[in-house]
Formats: sequence, structure tokens, C-alpha cells
Amino acid sequence: MKLDLLKNQWLEVVFEGRNKLYGAYELRRTNGKTTLRSLIIGGVIFTFLVSLPVLANLIPDGDDEMVLDQKITTVKLPPKEKPPENLPPPPPPPPKVDQVKFVKPVVAKAEEVTEEPPKVEEIKDKKIGAETIKGDPDAELSVEPVGTGPSVVEDDNQIYNTAGIEVKPDFPGGLEKFYKFIGKNFQVPEEDGLKGKIFVTFVVEKDGSLTDIKVLRDIGYGTGKEAIRVLKSCPKWNPGEQNGKKVRVLYSLPISIQSAE
Repeated sequence: MKLDLLKNQWLEVVFEGRNKLYGAYELRRTNGKTTLRSLIIGGVIFTFLVSLPVLANLIPDGDDEMVLDQKITTVKLPPKEKPPENLPPPPPPPPKVDQVKFVKPVVAKAEEVTEEPPKVEEIKDKKIGAETIKGDPDAELSVEPVGTGPSVVEDDNQIYNTAGIEVKPDFPGGLEKFYKFIGKNFQVPEEDGLKGKIFVTFVVEKDGSLTDIKVLRDIGYGTGKEAIRVLKSCPKWNPGEQNGKKVRVLYSLPISIQSAE
């Protein structure tokens, strides 16, 4: 006889002739139901735990309900009024002093005279104008413009950089002649193997002279002071120009030094 292990027939064979009231028999007989019940309960608990975050998101928040309960009222703003255009200018204020109309004297017959010139008593402490206007003593005193004076052009003393300037300053004949002048007048210290570059800056003034000469770096042995001395004796440069006017320009260049072997 074949036994089906998935059914309880094997229990009868194993416990044949034994005490079936013993706990082992009862445990093995109800083992299938117990296992199935445990799987179902465990599956339900696992599904609940997995879906717990989703359920939490489905619960509406109290703040959201409060916001949804508020009513949104649309407010229409009144149209922006445009200022009136082409309005006539306001009439001029009355003068502070009474004004008397001046009548030009004309030789005519008595019956042809339409307006008589004002008497001296009438124009005393009064202005003379083209018409008679009653003055307002509380009016503000205004002074009419009498024209503009000569325009004053300020002198441009700004120091420009060579980068971006329209006309750069240069030495008469070019930098080649400038370096020849330096080589001819520069007194190199008597030091064997002396070699290097001196970096200097100076301002080329509007008249071409060199001012504010500074040595940024030298090679020692008094080469910096000698470079300043030579630049002070340098002939005038052609000044730089900006917007068609001569301006001050900051210039920088290196001077190579090498002692004679």
C-alpha cells in the first residue's frame, strides 16, 4: 500500500499499536492546519506592514483641510488712470508788484487818442509791462532765466591704461630707438655675470614727459635707481589720446640688463 505523506494516513501506520493520546500524535495530526493558519496570519501581517506607508499618505492632513475650506476671493483692481495729455500750461502767477501798461506816446489829434499814457504817480513803485495787471503782495518772487553762461570744460586728469585706449603713447621713432637710448645711457654695474630684467612703470603726461616712475622689480646692485635716472633724462614721448584729446597714460615695460664679459 502506498502512503501519501501529505495526508495523515502515515500517522496511523506510525502510531499503530501505540498510545494515540500522547501529545506527539495530536501535534502531528493538526500540523497541516496549524502551518496553513500561521502562513495566512503571517501573510496578512506582512501585507499590512508593507502597505502602512501607503495608507498613511492616503489619510488627509488637517492643515490641507483647513486650506481647502478657505474661499479665494478675486479682487479686481481699478484701471490705471492715464495722466491727461496736451493740457494747456497754467497761467502765470500774478506779479508781487502791480504792473502798469505802458502806452507808447504818439503824436495825434485829441479826438483820436484812445489810451493816455500813465502818469508819473501811477507808475511809482510799479513795474512797466505790456498790460495792466493787479499785483499780489503774497506771491512768490520769481527770477526769469537770463541765459546760460560760457561752458566750462573740466580738465581730464584721469590716468588711463594702455589697454583699450584709442591712441597709445610711444617713443619718437618706436620702442627700438627707446631701447637704444636706454642701452646708451644706462650704466651697468661692474659685476661679472650680471643679467636680468628690470620692470618699471611710469606715466606719460599730456605733454609727453615721464612722471611717477616706479621700479616694480630689479636685479640689485643699484639697477633700479639707475633705471629711474635714465628714464628721467628720457626725451618726451608722443602722448596718448582718448576721444580726440591728449590724456595721461600709465605705461609699463621691462628693461633687459646684461654686464659686458
